Amino acid sequence: MADKRKTFLLRISPELWEQLNRWAAAELRSVNAQIEYLLREAVRKRSGALPDDAATEAAPRRHEETAEEKRNERDTEG
Repeated sequence: MADKRKTFLLRISPELWEQLNRWAAAELRSVNAQIEYLLREAVRKRSGALPDDAATEAAPRRHEETAEEKRNERDTEG
């Protein structure tokens, strides 16, 4: 099955590239997957949902803390 994602050129500063590269490596993603993940999160926060045509999932992270885990951590700290 052919990849239906849009390809485009993105120009960013070398400093931003290095920051994204380190962040992506820490989360075991490619820089491309990290940028896509960040854009998806921004769209979710801004609109509350992804557009209907965005059917692909973002690349998985090593560990995404659930709301329950955050509550448990908060409870044990206090």
